Amino acid sequence: MRTLEEVLKNKINGLYYGCRVILPFRAHILKAVIENDIITNFSSDSKNAEYKINDDFTEIYFFDYKQISEDVHKFETIKLVVVEQGKDLFEFENHKKLALHVKENHILEIEELNSDILFIE
Repeated sequence: MRTLEEVLKNKINGLYYGCRVILPFRAHILKAVIENDIITNFSSDSKNAEYKINDDFTEIYFFDYKQISEDVHKFETIKLVVVEQGKDLFEFENHKKLALHVKENHILEIEELNSDILFIE
C-alpha cells in the first residue's frame, strides 16, 4: 500500500477510465472541483460523484462526465481536497490539495497544489 507522501515524492501516476479516476493511495475525498462543478457530496445518494476506498487504491466515479479525457480540457485539471486514510480528518494540516492532470493513455499525473494556486474554497 502506497502513502500519499510516497506517491507525491516518487511522482506515481493515477489512472482514469471513462468517468472513473483511480488514485494509487487510500484517502477520503472532501471536495472535488472538475470543470465548473464543485462536488462535496460523495454519498451513495449523490448524483454527481461517489468514491470507494479499496485495499491499495481509491476510486472516484464522476457521474456527470462520460469520458474524463474528453470532458476535462487540455489546460484544466481535476482538483481534490483529500485526507489520507488513517490521518485525523479534523486536523486541517492533514487536508491535502491535489491537482490531477489528464494525460494520454489513461494516465493521471498527481501533484500537490501550493498556496499560490487558486483553489475554490
